[in-house]
Amino acid sequence: MAPATRAKAQGAAAGAGAVARAITPALARRLAVAKQRLAGPAAAPTPEGIFDVARDLGCLQLDPIGVVAPSHLLVVRSRVGAYDPAALDRLLWDERRLFEYWAHCASIVLTEDYPIHNLMMRSYGERESPAGARLREWVAANIGLHDSILARLRDEGPLPSQKFEGAGGVGWVSTGWTSGRDVSKMLDYLWLKGAIMVAGRPRAGGQKLWDLAERRLPDWTPRDPLPEGEIVRRAAERSLRALGVARVAQIGQHFIRGRYPGLQGALDDLEAAGRITRVRIAADGAGARPWPGVWYVHTDDLPLLDRIAAGDWAPRTTLLSPFDNLICDRKRTEQLFDFSFRIEIYTPKEKRQYGYYVLPILHGDRLIGRIDPALDRKSGRLTVHAVHAEPGAPDGPEAARAVADAVADLARFLGAREIAYAGPVPEGWRAALR
Repeated sequence: MAPATRAKAQGAAAGAGAVARAITPALARRLAVAKQRLAGPAAAPTPEGIFDVARDLGCLQLDPIGVVAPSHLLVVRSRVGAYDPAALDRLLWDERRLFEYWAHCASIVLTEDYPIHNLMMRSYGERESPAGARLREWVAANIGLHDSILARLRDEGPLPSQKFEGAGGVGWVSTGWTSGRDVSKMLDYLWLKGAIMVAGRPRAGGQKLWDLAERRLPDWTPRDPLPEGEIVRRAAERSLRALGVARVAQIGQHFIRGRYPGLQGALDDLEAAGRITRVRIAADGAGARPWPGVWYVHTDDLPLLDRIAAGDWAPRTTLLSPFDNLICDRKRTEQLFDFSFRIEIYTPKEKRQYGYYVLPILHGDRLIGRIDPALDRKSGRLTVHAVHAEPGAPDGPEAARAVADAVADLARFLGAREIAYAGPVPEGWRAALR
C-alpha cells in the first residue's frame, strides 16, 4: 500500500474508531437552524447581506407559484426580513455573483461555485443510458435548431424563448410538459450543458431572457475544470455546512442532490484530513439510545456548536417557504423536527389536509404549525385561509404574539395593507391572530 493511501486509510479508521461527541436532538436542531441563518440577528437586507445568506445556503430554489410570492424571495425574506427584491436582482443580473442553474432543483447558485456545477455541464446528456441516448439522438436530429439558437444569441444578444423558431427535425415527445415544445427543450438542453444562461427576467412578461454563457459569466469566474473527486469533496463540505449536522444520505440529498458519486469515500477523505468530524445524537437521560447512522459536523462549525451548547442561542419566529432549504429533505425534517410536511398544490382541494400553499411556522428550534395564505395583489389583502398548530405547540400569549408578528412581517414584505383570517385558528392563538 502506498504511503498516502495508507495514511488515508489509517485516518479514516481512526475517525471511525474514535468516541464521537454526543449532542442532544435539541442541540442538533439548533445547529441546523443557525447554519440556515434562521437564528440570531437577521442578515442585512442589502446585496451583501443577501449574498452572505446565499453563500451559506448554497442555493435558492426557484419556483414560479405566485399565490404568496416566488419561493426564492420568501427564502431570503425569512432570513433578512423585509427587503427590496431589486437587491437580489443586482446580484443576479448586474454583479453576476449569482446565476441560475440546477442544484437540487432549478435554483439560484453562486458564480464562485461554478466549478462544482460545471461537472453537470460536462456530463449532461453523456451518460450511457437509454434516456441519454434518446436525448443525444434528438439533439442530433435537431441540430439546425441547436445551431440557430446559438447563432441568434451571438448576433442579437439576450432574447426570450418566444423569439426562436424551430428549424425542422424531430419533435420532442414525452409524458411531461415539454412534449411538443422543441424550443423549450432545446433551450433547457443548452442551459444544462452550460452553453447558455438566463440573462434576466423582465417582471412585466415574466419570460426568461437567454444569452451565451461565455458572455454572461464574469471574467473572474473560476473556469478550470476540476476532477470529479475534488468536486464531490467541495460539494459535500458545502452541503454539510448548510445542514449543520447530517448523515451521509442527507448530505447527498442536499445542494446538488443525487450528484455525489463516491460520496462516502469523499467523506472519508474529509474526515481523515480533519475537515469533518462525527457526532452522536441522543436524548438526555440514562439509557437513551443514539439515533441510528453516522452523523457528521464540519470541523469549522464546532466552535458554533460549543457556543449554542453554552446557551448562546437567539431564536426567531418566522414563516418558511414550502420549498425552504431547511425543510426540502422531507425525511430529514421528520427525523430532526418531528414535522411531517407535504406540498398539497397538486392534491384535489377536497383532499387537502392543510391547504394549497402552506408555510410552516418556525419558532426557535421547532416547527410549531403552518398557515395557508394567499395574496390578492389588487386589493392588497393577505388572506390566511387557515392556521394549524402542531400537537404540543406552545399556546400561551408569547407564542401567539410571535406567530402573529411573523404573519404581519410577511404582509409587510408583500406590501399587503390588510390581513384577513378567513378560517380556523388554534384556540390558544386566537386572541393574537385577529
